Amino acid sequence: MAERMLKFTTVERTTPPKRAAQTRSGDFHEIYADFIDAKASEQASRCSQCGIPFCQTHCPLHNNIPDWLRMTAEGRLEEAYALSQATNSMPEICGRICPQDRLCEGSCTIEQSGHGTVTIGAVERYLTDKAWEEGWVQPLRAGPARGQSVGIIGAGPAGLAAAERLREMGYEVTVYDRHDRAGGLLIYGIPGFKLEKDVVERRTARLAEGGVEFKLGFEVGRDAGLDELRARHDSVLIATGVYAARELIAPGSGSAGVAPALDYLIASNRIGLGDSVPAYDTGELNAAGRDVVVVGGGDTAMDCVRTAVRQGARSVTCLYRRDRANMPGSAREVAHAEEEGVVFEWLAAPRAVLGDAGHADGLRAVRMRLGPPDASGRQAPEEVEGGDFDLPADLVIKALGFDPEDLPNLLSTPDLAVSRWGTVKADFKTMQTSLPGVFAAGDIVRGASLVVWAIRDGRDAADAIHQHLSQRALLAAE
Repeated sequence: MAERMLKFTTVERTTPPKRAAQTRSGDFHEIYADFIDAKASEQASRCSQCGIPFCQTHCPLHNNIPDWLRMTAEGRLEEAYALSQATNSMPEICGRICPQDRLCEGSCTIEQSGHGTVTIGAVERYLTDKAWEEGWVQPLRAGPARGQSVGIIGAGPAGLAAAERLREMGYEVTVYDRHDRAGGLLIYGIPGFKLEKDVVERRTARLAEGGVEFKLGFEVGRDAGLDELRARHDSVLIATGVYAARELIAPGSGSAGVAPALDYLIASNRIGLGDSVPAYDTGELNAAGRDVVVVGGGDTAMDCVRTAVRQGARSVTCLYRRDRANMPGSAREVAHAEEEGVVFEWLAAPRAVLGDAGHADGLRAVRMRLGPPDASGRQAPEEVEGGDFDLPADLVIKALGFDPEDLPNLLSTPDLAVSRWGTVKADFKTMQTSLPGVFAAGDIVRGASLVVWAIRDGRDAADAIHQHLSQRALLAAE
């Protein structure tokens, strides 16, 4: 039954049912159930249909949110799905893992007026899951063959988004990735309780069935250099992401029992996928029965603490040097972690990893306070004199962020220009690097960021490559 719009004054904001913390903390299944049809329609009807849709403006993909919310409220679900996927290569994935509270929902007009935001992410997820169930998701159809090919380095969200768009334009597309499955951090970095792997695998399967070729277990620089790929293809896109973990600078940080966040998460995800992981079996990357301290305050830190809970850790603590208000991770993820029993030590920083015989058995930390704001208004943390304290920890996980790997060296291409931070230099208008015919997109250009930005960059890069190769073909014809 069709719903009228602007019901935000009479209908309260409701999210899909969330499994109880005690139940969900024992497995890696997603914590939210799906909306039923009537509830999705009701929640979509809360949209105010405002004249200036700030939700759309603050979405990196500029999704046409008000219109597909209206269609959902009216029961026009297939049309709503078609509109949502017109600007987004992976709407059901963004609906699950985007920090909507910092993007579209955080900018919702009715949220600003105190009525509670429209549950945009949940409706987006509902629409695309419904589309898969009903067969509305069409096979990837390649455009008329152009006789040109593009090689993409990296099968993460930027590379996959570009591959889809380029194939639709008629290009031959080959995606190279060092891992044995496509998806990048969508498969190996994000835990199943946020994004179950079959959701990603059906997307990559659609690309493969549509003619995108995947060369997995293929490491560019080891199995072929970038110059070799340039010779194979008419254009190349670098979409490797950023994987180099930032180090914990403290005495004892090299002890056994101190692990990088990504190593820990990859091990857990591989176990969930049925792989054999020796470092998990030995306990090196397994939190079962251990006192775990995760150092960091972003979404990766939240993934680690919530994974440790599910692995059966004895205790799980998150150590962050600023306060809750300044934590970079999603506020909703912090709330989920607290519900599941994670203890947060706000305004605290690591001073040293403690232990005997080179193995961690504790973490010494120091209390911090926020100093006066600098010119940008940001307050720097300062140590509190005499504020040292110790935490039990025989597994310390470093979730301090990621930096780019040394791509010019890894890709055997010293002429590839990078910034002082190691990111690939590329013009955001043309997406071109310093090498002719080589483009770059996603985190390897902008630094560690959000999946939705990677999708946006991948789509933009595909359009830029299309323009470049079209001009080249025209010149050749002339």
